Amino acid sequence: MFQILEYIKFLFKSTNQHGVHSPFVYDLVTKCFYDTSSHEAYSQLLDYRTALLQHTGRIEITDFGSGSRVFNSNSRRISALAKTSGSSLKRAQLLYRIVRYFKPKHSLELGTSLGIATHAMALGHHENSITTIEGCPKVSAFTAQQLRNYHIHNVTLENGEFGSLLPTLNHHSYDLVFFDGNHHKTATLDYFHSLLESAHNDSIFIFDDIYWSKSMMEAWEIIKTHPKVSVTIDTFYWGFVFFRKEQAKENFIIRV
Repeated sequence: MFQILEYIKFLFKSTNQHGVHSPFVYDLVTKCFYDTSSHEAYSQLLDYRTALLQHTGRIEITDFGSGSRVFNSNSRRISALAKTSGSSLKRAQLLYRIVRYFKPKHSLELGTSLGIATHAMALGHHENSITTIEGCPKVSAFTAQQLRNYHIHNVTLENGEFGSLLPTLNHHSYDLVFFDGNHHKTATLDYFHSLLESAHNDSIFIFDDIYWSKSMMEAWEIIKTHPKVSVTIDTFYWGFVFFRKEQAKENFIIRV
């Protein structure tokens, strides 16, 4: 109910490309967000997700994040996990387009899950070297095999808690960071602040489920006001953060 009410408010506040006066954001919205082309990779995104939705196995979950609002047990069907916890096809397609548009060379994902978003990022730009971190050992092992089955070779999957692994990563600069593993305010802000060191002028931070709860909304508001942040885009499901010093500080609310 909380998210439904917030989404209604979002619809009243949001706009499309016609309410955007920044050339950078206008191009992103029109050429990427609203790109209606039928990309060849979409069939691969569909195949990957469909295989998970049809999977009959079960997996034991160790959850280090905010937990599930759907499951009462830690033993879960892979098909149900793909349906409730994995990225939707629409969002996987959008993430593919974003990576295709910006062509990052080094990306980081916090929260691999079953690899639906990881797969999309890998297909978006084959020279994109992706490090993805998954806390649950059994999910990590399953997803690593799943990505190998689909011939994804530009992904390094690390298993462990984010807070422990982040200081050990070799890359000191990321072009894209996708935050999708912990929906607590404190944890989200901790990861944001720790990864600010890795952001450069053209980096993109993407935060999943910014309307997950009141505390996640508070975290998003704090992130928007950070002095290093120049432009943000609120699409309800995702929050985009840019650090472009040449941009005037502005916050956009865009329907996608």
